[in-house]
Amino acid sequence: MEHQLLNQFQAYENERFTKRIVFKQPGSIVFTLNFEPGQQLPAHRHPGADVYILVSEGKGIFDCDGNETAVSAGDVVHVQGDELMSYRSREAERSSLYVTLVNIPNPEYAQNLG
Repeated sequence: MEHQLLNQFQAYENERFTKRIVFKQPGSIVFTLNFEPGQQLPAHRHPGADVYILVSEGKGIFDCDGNETAVSAGDVVHVQGDELMSYRSREAERSSLYVTLVNIPNPEYAQNLG
């Protein structure tokens, strides 16, 4: 068993959102994405993967294939790898996403950012 404290991975930077790896196994990864108010995750895909996202803090907007969905802490989202997705944190507060990516399409997805 591995045990982690989620708040250890909720690191924020003014310049850009951050990504912190929580767990990493062959074929899957769990990480947090952390956003200051108004920061954005650019539109991208995860070909062949499934993405499960828990909004662990704050509020934001997901855009999947042109359909916007408002989310807040406690909401859970599933994105299929071929969907074009982006995320934007609300202007008034920080937000953090707890992401599980199954069937990693590329080793680049398994790295910390920021």
